[in-house]
Amino acid sequence: MTDVPLQSASVVDALAADLRSAGYTTDGVGELLGADAGAAFSRGLWWSALRATDRAEPAQQRLAVLVRLFLLGADEPRERVESALPTAGIDALTDNGVVEPGPNGAVRAALDIRPHSDGASDFLVVSDQDAALRAGPVRHDHVLGIGGASVSLAAAVVRTPVGRALDLGTGCGIQALHLNAHCESIVATDTNPRALALAAATARLNNMSWDLRCGSMFEPVAGERFDLIVSNPPFVVGAGALDYIYRDSGMAGDALCQNLIEQAADHLEPGGTAQIMANWIVRGEDWRDRVHGWLRGSGLHAWVVQREFADPISYVSLWTSDAGEPPEEAARRGGQWLDWFDAEGIAGVGMGMITLRAPRRGESRPPEQILEEITGADEALTGPEVDAFFKRRAYLHDTSDDGLLGTRLSTAPVFLEEHSLPGATGWEVVGAAVRRPGGPGAVIGVDEVSRALLAGCRGEVPLGALIDLLAAHHGVDADALAAAAMPVVREAIGRGILYQAD
Repeated sequence: MTDVPLQSASVVDALAADLRSAGYTTDGVGELLGADAGAAFSRGLWWSALRATDRAEPAQQRLAVLVRLFLLGADEPRERVESALPTAGIDALTDNGVVEPGPNGAVRAALDIRPHSDGASDFLVVSDQDAALRAGPVRHDHVLGIGGASVSLAAAVVRTPVGRALDLGTGCGIQALHLNAHCESIVATDTNPRALALAAATARLNNMSWDLRCGSMFEPVAGERFDLIVSNPPFVVGAGALDYIYRDSGMAGDALCQNLIEQAADHLEPGGTAQIMANWIVRGEDWRDRVHGWLRGSGLHAWVVQREFADPISYVSLWTSDAGEPPEEAARRGGQWLDWFDAEGIAGVGMGMITLRAPRRGESRPPEQILEEITGADEALTGPEVDAFFKRRAYLHDTSDDGLLGTRLSTAPVFLEEHSLPGATGWEVVGAAVRRPGGPGAVIGVDEVSRALLAGCRGEVPLGALIDLLAAHHGVDADALAAAAMPVVREAIGRGILYQAD
């Protein structure tokens, strides 16, 4: 068995044919397992999925074997695997590192191959098996499969069609898979030769072609620019060790993320976007101060969203358990890691998304860099929301207060949330906010006048006329009310709560 798997294009093609003909797709697996067992499996409970495969109908036997082999890590009789993968053949798959001998003549998977869907297309993704499926720690050059960070990044990427895209630190190629539908050409890089081999297999399994290059950071694309850059890099904060390539950069602290942000401008076309998953050190200062230091002087617009904050023990525990090391080794490594955190005075680690946008050609507005914490489970970043955020910021810059007063505005579908406390006469409202469901950070506080203003924005009359009506109703000066309302209006537009009706 080769140490660099799936080197044979003919074996990859035969494997693809077998998997497709067996119905090894997200819908096929979902139908086989059923809703309840499938939901349990997604939560890490496997026994019900095994039970469902044991009860498969005769027409689903090939699919059941593939699910047990590649998704559940089961040892399968050789004859069953031969029947499930007749075109590729066990000997060729063994030589290419896809399967390996198990006990008593059985066969087990050596790789994780699983269906994955973006809602419009179905893919096959090749990676290494995680620690839950194999005894002992993962390999030094372990290649991660589909995980929470990769799914979050894929959901947040702006999907406007572009020419050239860069997937920096591609791993097994998950981001490149999603880029393929809206990018004319894709360059995917990694420092790990094993990752590039699995990314090449992932591309071929899905009839795609990417320009795969080996190297660190932006070195493989020196002097080149892209319309879109995405990266889920080895961002883990540590002392600079390189224990596992998928998580460790070999750079101390958060230097990898800092370098990526500081170098991104040199590789973006005018109007181009970079979206980078990142971790950053938090000491005594506000986390925004640290990340803003990376952005200073970049000339880029930025939206930085901290989704989580982890204290040192939680952070180290997450990454030591992820590697599958024996308890005593995990304890030793974790203790050293925490000692380093203490020595560096690190209070915790912030985790989130940094989105950068280069100014368009001829654009004169100064870089606008907004850093905020958005942690709600229903406020995850999506590509449409990210793109709309930058468009709204440009609109606000290009539109004067007088221009807004002459504009007909509409209020998006929102909820009015009131907070009350019991008082002498019953419940008394002590605060209110307007929230746009599903919009990250799409909430603003309102008082009686501003919520009346938002309710009146129906795209029927210019904002100035609406303010005049409210001023007359409340007996206040219209100009003073307009001056007081304008910050609220601008904030509401920036949050997607108000928009230009025409």
